[in-house]
Amino acid sequence: MFTLFRWAVRLTTTLIVLMVAGVVLAWYFATRSLPDYDATAQVAGISAPVEIVRDNANVPHIFGATDEDVFFGLGYAHAQDRLWQMTMLRRTVQGRLSELYGARTFDIDQVLRRYDLYNAATASVVAQDASTLAALTAYADGVNTWLDEVNKGALGRGAPEMWLFNHPIARWQPADSIAILKLMALQLTSSLENEVLRARVSLIVSPARLSDVLPDDPGSGVAALPSYAALVPDVVPNQPSTRMAYDPLMPVPPRALAGASNAWAANATRSATGSTLLANDPHLGLTAPSIWFLARLELEGGGVIGGTIPGVPLILTGRSANLGWGLTTANVDDQDVFLEEVNPNNSEEYRGLDGWQSFVSRDSIITIKDAPSVTIRLRWTENGPVIPDDLFDLGTITPPGHVTAIGWTALSQTDTSMSAAMALMRARNVDQAIAAGELHVAPAQNLTLADRNRVAMQTIGAIPMRDANHQSQGRYPSFGYLPENRWQGVSAYVDNPRFVDPDGGIVGNTNNKMIDRPFPRHVSFDWGDTQRVIRWRRLMQAREVHTRDSFIEAQLDSVSFTARTLLTFMGADLWFTGDAAPDGTPERRRQIALELLAAWNGEMNEHLPEPLIYAAWARAFQARVIRDELGPLAAEFTHLDPVFLERIFRDVDGASIWCDVIQSAPVETCADIARQALDEALIWIAENHGTAIEAVRWGDAHEATHDHPVLGATPILGWIVNIRQSTSGGDNTLMRGRTRGTGPAPFQNVHAAGYRAVYDFADPDSSVFISSTGQSGHPFSRYYDNLGEMWRRGEYIPMSLDPDLARAAAVGVTTLVPVESSE
Repeated sequence: MFTLFRWAVRLTTTLIVLMVAGVVLAWYFATRSLPDYDATAQVAGISAPVEIVRDNANVPHIFGATDEDVFFGLGYAHAQDRLWQMTMLRRTVQGRLSELYGARTFDIDQVLRRYDLYNAATASVVAQDASTLAALTAYADGVNTWLDEVNKGALGRGAPEMWLFNHPIARWQPADSIAILKLMALQLTSSLENEVLRARVSLIVSPARLSDVLPDDPGSGVAALPSYAALVPDVVPNQPSTRMAYDPLMPVPPRALAGASNAWAANATRSATGSTLLANDPHLGLTAPSIWFLARLELEGGGVIGGTIPGVPLILTGRSANLGWGLTTANVDDQDVFLEEVNPNNSEEYRGLDGWQSFVSRDSIITIKDAPSVTIRLRWTENGPVIPDDLFDLGTITPPGHVTAIGWTALSQTDTSMSAAMALMRARNVDQAIAAGELHVAPAQNLTLADRNRVAMQTIGAIPMRDANHQSQGRYPSFGYLPENRWQGVSAYVDNPRFVDPDGGIVGNTNNKMIDRPFPRHVSFDWGDTQRVIRWRRLMQAREVHTRDSFIEAQLDSVSFTARTLLTFMGADLWFTGDAAPDGTPERRRQIALELLAAWNGEMNEHLPEPLIYAAWARAFQARVIRDELGPLAAEFTHLDPVFLERIFRDVDGASIWCDVIQSAPVETCADIARQALDEALIWIAENHGTAIEAVRWGDAHEATHDHPVLGATPILGWIVNIRQSTSGGDNTLMRGRTRGTGPAPFQNVHAAGYRAVYDFADPDSSVFISSTGQSGHPFSRYYDNLGEMWRRGEYIPMSLDPDLARAAAVGVTTLVPVESSE
């Protein structure tokens, strides 16, 4: 027995030693890729020494003799900190994820191959101006120089993820940076999905009810359209969904999670500082690391500082000494779905304007890890690439004998958006910045500007011109062989919305409807916000003059105008009614919930129970009123639509009919549904967050999910690489934290401002900014999440162009020396 015990001890000890050794060995190899920020390297490709000074937040300040040297340094710094993220972005846009992840990502690769964005980017390289092409080349040289150092120095393959998904890294090319811009365009548009959903719903409900559940934003609307069935009589309604399962690697977000943002600016007459102010917070899906990387570039024309995206040599949103610029999604209707009739006698032909004509076709091989490669046939019509019926629910709206082609501005092969952004960085005033925007193609953005004296907002990006006789006005898929349905080019830049030197002294955009022009000059029918703008307008008008701090307060404002409005309707027949009820009963829980909500000011504070009660109640109410009307299609409505619910409660055009359950004999009222929805919400809260309704916290449900797209779902590793935080805000607050909308945790914060900044041109170096995680993409770096907690608390770091401040507390200075100087 003693011998057995002794061997058991030996075996246990050996296993422990092996486990410890394994952990140490894994740690050693993983940390080999941590860069040394205090180093000197001899490199080829620069004309003079380049300094990369990393301040105490690890923001690189890059100094060089020429602009090309500075962009070389930015490429080097991006690769040091975000090599894995850069290569993943490139693989995604190339449609080559399956080489690493196998069959899981085949549909993603198929989508990107069919859009052919990478080839469009490659073709667009020659369309750039000389200085932009030089910058792209220098940036690529900087990335490749770091790759060479990784290979020569055995620096852990460049990133710890490379040990798990080892694959050769190709040299960086100028086309790669342009392609990533196009990938961002894909993440910011939802026009295709809007068209498909509108068509599907119109096959089920009447035109009047369609206007309820998919309402136009307030303001002059469009004349009533015929139903989709009237335009496409052969389509079969109630087809099962063919939507792909959610995957964090998919760059096409669900319709409700497409791009959003806030930006506003005040001129000197509305500023207490004597000069202008500008605030910007672009909203994208939360990830670890963030898509944003803070940087400062000292160009020959002066310094610029702000937010970059790894892989792209641009300050996309930021400031110089004299000009600030911010971006918000413009919600331009930049995509159309075309129904292309296939020749029944020849599947390689489709109906064109003058009869049958051949598809443009090409085979593309998708290599799949641990599985045979798959060859897909890419096809194009004159209207755009053909997308199969089994993607994006296109099969549900496609009549027999047809395929769908997608028209989209980002498919341009002469895309000069990169040159536009380069010119913007060099602009010195509002007029020069507006002129620079003329070269921008996609994604369409609202460019908010402030120089020392003036403010403006300009929509940049190509806006498709549609025929006044277009069958669906771009709101439904339409037949591609009819000339009136085809695009008539794009609008002239001078016709894009433009607001310069406003009388009120303030411009701003929360993705709201900003212009009311009749079709076809309408810009869009589907805007991104009807709620935040109301709260923003009130905050801007509440002060005669603003300061940097008042702009910060507005940026971090978590009061929901939507909650204040909807609660007055949902609780109209419930406030302070009902008989006394004993503790623990459903009636008592309802009374407690209503008492809490009655005293609530609508602040979506993470520490309060009221936001969770409201959010669960409103969600349950909307689900109940659409479930029997839309059936399985109700699952597409993942987020609250305040305009839809307000139409119901106000009975606009008979919209209260939604409250009556079709399949039940009684006639239900909205008050009946509101009471039932509240009980349902309280049960859900009790099951998921505890029965003590006064003790639940919104922040526990509204947890920000900065998850690693690849390793985030892996046991143990997920605990290391994911960043989770309790957060305030919600879907409709200025401090927007868009909720997931589906699954067991529908209120998780998954889409928010990964970058926030406020620029004060009375004292530019008092400007501030922040990103949502940290500067490094390396999970074992102390800079992986160094900014995350500050972001959560609504704090910022200085945004200074003073080189002495950067050097004063630098965490390291990397010096790149040209090879020639060492001889």
